Amino acid sequence: MLKARLKYGLLTCLIIILGLLSRKFTVFPLWLGDVLWATMIYFILRIFYPVSQFWNIAIASIGISFAIEFSQLYKAPWLDNIRHTFFGRMVLGETFLWGDLLSYTAGILLAILIDVLMKKGLALKA
Repeated sequence: MLKARLKYGLLTCLIIILGLLSRKFTVFPLWLGDVLWATMIYFILRIFYPVSQFWNIAIASIGISFAIEFSQLYKAPWLDNIRHTFFGRMVLGETFLWGDLLSYTAGILLAILIDVLMKKGLALKA
């Protein structure tokens, strides 16, 4: 399990770097960062639950992603202050957009595909 957690951790770090780069360079569409964000959530959960069924992780990931997006409808000064920081903006976002829900769904589907391919690759080595 430690080996799987390490692989998921390294993959998460790579996704974070790609996500930050997608926000830094304007040649990438904004939705790409949202796709990568949801993919990152999936693999963070995978670090903690490496042997869970991928559907369980996918459902939890979509729940977390959608909850954070819907939380953007709630406006409170203290929460808006957090959202105006770099870290708060990257984790909590600032503005609710219906299109983000589609991007999160695509990101989690991408994560499932990567996960299944990784597991098949690991199974072939055994």
